[in-house]
Formats: sequence, C-alpha cells, structure tokens
Amino acid sequence: MDVDMDERQIQARFVTKLNPPFKAPPSAITIPATVTRLGLSTIVNGLLKAGDPEWETQPFDFLIDGELVRMSLDRFLLAKGISAEKTLEIEYIKAVVPRKEEEPSLHDDWVSAVDGSCSRFILTGCYDGFGRVWKGAGVCSHILEGHTDVITSVSIINPLGDVTLATASKDQTLRLWKMDSEEGVDDVPAKIRPFKILRGHNASVGSVAAQASGSMICSGSWDCRVNLWHTDESSAEGDSVSIKKRKTKNGTEEPQLEGAPVSTLVGHTQQVSSLVWPELDTIYSASWDHTIRRWDAETGKDVSSIICGRPFNCLSVGGEGSTLVAAGGSTPILRIWDPRKPGTSAPVYQFSSHTSWISACQWHSKSWFHLLSASYDGKVMLWDLRTAWPVSVIESHEDKVLCADWWKEDCVISGGRDSKLRISSGVPVL
Repeated sequence: MDVDMDERQIQARFVTKLNPPFKAPPSAITIPATVTRLGLSTIVNGLLKAGDPEWETQPFDFLIDGELVRMSLDRFLLAKGISAEKTLEIEYIKAVVPRKEEEPSLHDDWVSAVDGSCSRFILTGCYDGFGRVWKGAGVCSHILEGHTDVITSVSIINPLGDVTLATASKDQTLRLWKMDSEEGVDDVPAKIRPFKILRGHNASVGSVAAQASGSMICSGSWDCRVNLWHTDESSAEGDSVSIKKRKTKNGTEEPQLEGAPVSTLVGHTQQVSSLVWPELDTIYSASWDHTIRRWDAETGKDVSSIICGRPFNCLSVGGEGSTLVAAGGSTPILRIWDPRKPGTSAPVYQFSSHTSWISACQWHSKSWFHLLSASYDGKVMLWDLRTAWPVSVIESHEDKVLCADWWKEDCVISGGRDSKLRISSGVPVL
C-alpha cells in the first residue's frame, strides 16, 4: 500500500554554527516530510527547550546544501533533486527579522537621505533643507543649517575618527560640517554651520560619497558630471579655496571656506543618481542614462560599464569580496552584477518582490549574503542571496520610502514621505 504524502517521515539532523545555548542535540530525529519553515523552527525550539527549560522561543531559518528553505520540505527536496531516503543535514540560523520597531523620529518634511555608517549616531537629510543628527530614536542632537533647498544625499566621512559630515542639495552645492559626536544631548538640538561650501556643479547635486580615508569626496549631479573634492580646511594641489566672510546673528563676521572640484569625471548623458567609492582608486556611478560606470579616480577614465534598460536610482557595492554591484531604479526589480565575470552584462541575481520603483539599496558591511532595498511601495525588504524571496519585509512607513541603510550592524534605518525616520532594531544578520 502507498503511504499517504501527509504521513511520510524523513530522518533529519539539525546542525548550526551558532554558539551555545543555540546548539541542539546532534542525533538524527524523524520529522514530517511536509513540514514548513515555521514547523522546522518549532521543532528546533522544542529541542532547545528540552535541554534548557528557561529557553525562550525565537524564529530560525534553515539551509539545505547552502540554500534557504522557503517551501515545505518535501517540495524543496523534489525541486532540488535531493533524496529523502538518506538522513538530511539541516543547518539552522537566526531568522533575519527585526525584533523591535522603535518610536519614529519626526522631521518637518520628507526624509530624503540617511547614513548609518557611524554606530554613535544617524545622519539624515530632509526636504526642509536641514540635516539632522540622531543619537537614537527621537533624540536629535544637532541640526545642520546652511542649505537653501532640499538635501538630497548625506555622507558621514571617516566615521571611526574625527567626524566630518557631507551634504548635497538641490541648491547646487555640497557642504562640509564638523561635529563632536560625544557632545551630550540637551532639550534643544545644537545648531551648526558648515565650515566649507563646495561649488562647481551647475545643476542639482543628487549624490555624495566619501573615500575611505576621508580626505576626498565625490558628488553626482543633474549636470551629468561627477566631481571630486578635498575635504580638509586648507588648499591642496588642484584645489581652489577661497575665504569669504559670513555675518552671524549678532552682527559679527566669521570666515567661510569655499572649495572648487579637484577633477571632474565626464561620460554620463543624464543625471548621476548614486555614487560609491569602495576603493582608493575606484568610483562607481549610477545614472538615469541606464548605465553604471566604474571609474579610475586617479586618471578619470571610464574603466567599464554595466548597461540596463531603465534608469538607475541607487547603487551599492559589497557581498563576496566586496565586489558585487547591487542597483535599483525605475522598475520593481533589484539587480546584482558580478564585475568579475567579464563579457556579460546580465545580472547574477534578480529580486522582484517590490511592486514599485526601488529608491535605495545597501549591502550589510559584515555579510556576504545580506542586503536591503527600499521602494516607493512603502516597504523595506531584507534579502539573503541564498533565496529568491525576501527574508523579511518591514512595513513601518505610511508612504513611499526614499532612503534606507544599516546601523550598528543589527538595525535597519529608513526615511520617507511620511516625514519619519524609522529604526527597526534587533536584526540578527551575524
């Protein structure tokens, strides 16, 4: 007599690279063939609770042959051609889902830009023309005053050392700011002025990215150009610095530095929407001209290009060897290319769970597998390259999400048209 599918059993052994108390007994047990990820999580939590009565249940994800299980076990084995007659080795890892949604940090207008690369604070840019520094949810310590139009992009320069901040704006300028990140938080945020204004674009500046050393930044604009700038207070070779006087509220005058670009990268034919400076001599730029270009920062030459059929809005470089290029734009599809595979412009991964344009994407700095994406559909999605489905969907915004990043390695931060900075904490990527 044939055994009904619902009664089929499979021998399985649960293994993990997690440290105690997350290690379950290594002996094989019998489990239902039709069990899903939720059922597998229930089984592992039961094994752990049997060895520790104080164990608190938590969600897990599961890998078989290096791929995340996202369907019932029998369907997964059938799809992958894996025999159910032998004992299965199933690896379990912490599920990458936020444990907590922090209270929103309110802005006076749309939140257009965010940078979480410094664990001590978050930097945001807003449509009201102000930058803001947040020490945590709802705790604004500094307000950056100076721009005369929307801030479109922000960057924390050298987040591990003396902190310098960079902002880009529709007012056609970039501004540099110095801040003491250890300052306490009063009831009223401290207001700071830029120490240097960078002029050289003749249209809205849409993106800014810093070199790892912090000595230079690059900017992309609606004028189709990428400009390179020095970030210090003194003049350097190729950099033109002027000193102007600015009147303060009490009538006194203080010096105001203005800088010109060191060099310009020319090649894009439409707006430069996103930039990354991952290595000393390598800059990546994404544009509405349907291309991602890799530049030699020293020579200014366009080294290689990735061509797609739609405009790009965002760009991030990371993953294995910090070489994979992720980008999104005016489609709901997040695409990833591997530049180490020459002769093809086809992406190696495509994720298509969003339902509207993708506004932001960002690799996790410590993981080869994980990245996030934000979209005009109001969602932030967390991805693992080992499955085609998002491992988590964050729906904390009430309108389009315009920007997103990682913070403190286990938090997702995002801003949008609802004028809120949201922090989703306790995301166990590592």
